[in-house]
Amino acid sequence: MEVTEITATIFQDMVRTGAHRLNKNAEFVNSLNVFPVPDGDTGTNMSLSFGSGAKAVNESTADSVGDLAQSLAKGLLMGARGNSGVITSQLFRGFAKSVATKETLSAADFAAAFVGGVETAYKAVMKPVEGTILTVAREAARAARDTAKTSDDAVLVLQETLAAAKKALASTPDLLPVLKEVGVVDSGGQGLVMIYEGFLEGLSGEVSADDYQPNEGEMDEMVNAMHHQSVQSQIATDDIQYGYCTEMMVGLGQDGATETFEYEAFRNHLDGLGDSLLVVNDDEVVKVHVHTEHPGQVLSYGHQFGSMLKIKIDNMRIQHETILEKDQAEATSEPHDYGIVVIASGKGVADLFKSLGATYILNGGQTMNPSTADIVDAINAANAKRVLILPNNGNILLAAKEAAKVVDTPVAIVPSKTISQGMTSMLAFNPGDELDANQSNMTASLADVVSGQVTQAIRDTTIDGLAIKKDDYLGIIDGDIKVTLPDRQAATLAMIKAMLDEDSEIITILVGEGGIRKEAEAIATALTDDDEDLEVEIHDGGQPVYPYLVSVE
Repeated sequence: MEVTEITATIFQDMVRTGAHRLNKNAEFVNSLNVFPVPDGDTGTNMSLSFGSGAKAVNESTADSVGDLAQSLAKGLLMGARGNSGVITSQLFRGFAKSVATKETLSAADFAAAFVGGVETAYKAVMKPVEGTILTVAREAARAARDTAKTSDDAVLVLQETLAAAKKALASTPDLLPVLKEVGVVDSGGQGLVMIYEGFLEGLSGEVSADDYQPNEGEMDEMVNAMHHQSVQSQIATDDIQYGYCTEMMVGLGQDGATETFEYEAFRNHLDGLGDSLLVVNDDEVVKVHVHTEHPGQVLSYGHQFGSMLKIKIDNMRIQHETILEKDQAEATSEPHDYGIVVIASGKGVADLFKSLGATYILNGGQTMNPSTADIVDAINAANAKRVLILPNNGNILLAAKEAAKVVDTPVAIVPSKTISQGMTSMLAFNPGDELDANQSNMTASLADVVSGQVTQAIRDTTIDGLAIKKDDYLGIIDGDIKVTLPDRQAATLAMIKAMLDEDSEIITILVGEGGIRKEAEAIATALTDDDEDLEVEIHDGGQPVYPYLVSVE
């Protein structure tokens, strides 16, 4: 199939199938994480990030590729999670800038957009590393540009783009030794290849738009977007025409069903009962979301086709009144002088940060990186004249930087990469100092602490000559795996001893999920028996993934 002009409709199909393919393969991309720890989430981050962009395209009423690309870029940026998500957002930000004025795209326009994306992404990363998603994107764009010089077929351009991306992906272990050592390709690069594969399906028609149905998770994203649009402070509660958000899941053909399910007839009937209708089905289940004045009629109709597996009804007028009250309260409250937004998981960890002066805790970090939009919301929720952000995770730093660019509030970021660093930096905060001074002093304090993390290996591998067995306990010191032992207590003790030097005075152990306080106390006793001058503090952190987080100062 030859395509010489990419229309808005074709571009929407490409984005939709790209998001769908990445979503379906997110766990495979996660499995390529170099470290054998259970928080490798590149695939999840990229899928959620690109899914946010796809949702923006899906909701757009634009009829030009240029406008749709702008929607994609903005949605991607606000949904960007982790370094991989942010870099992907920059690739499509450059893509969108290149085609901003285009109604449709020629093969040459399409190729130039890939090149523009690479230029923007490389500028956004302070120290680009080869053997990553950037390498894959660059080589793919180069192939697109070269192919477009001799062909006006956008399908051929994309085929060559994808082929070059796959070739570059295969070469990533030769550029990054750690990938070769572990025996994997770059996970971010693999995610980008998935997107490009989906693009090709949408462009060539190999996967028809009519055959595409969002899965349940994708549908929930659409439902959330609808609620965001329909419940706004700009409208009056009395203006809501259909007041009940009604959702049901029906097991087709179960429990004495009296009707045979036919998608079009089913959807058309429900369309007459309200608006904001979404219907998703497979051979066994149909899931419905609709705004209606008569939820009983919706449920009664659905029950004719099978058993009711799930029912949910919300009164949107009450929800709207609650939002108006909240907006009014926020609008009339005086902003604080300083806000400190901390990103962390675990109730105990959150309580510790609050005791140190944090004003807003954004849940996330080890297993779910917050998006740019999440961080923007946290900045706004802090209700302060100036805000400091502590990411406490290196994979959140880029998203925090992007969030700081899109808010009006002055924001400074303390580049903490661990919970331990974040807590230490809080001690350097001075409410009487200017924002830049606090950022400088808090950042300088990060060097005063050694951070340790204990977790369990999820696969066999070898890193830096260290043979790691599945289910071994790993001791990670400042980001490097230094200890691997089958016994958790022994691994933790060995890690802490490796963290100590002659100036070490205070050890703090945070007990998380899977950790045991008595075990932590036994570790503390062993340490003080060796050196009575050491002081060991133990707190219940409640953090996921890591049974023990340790800091040494």
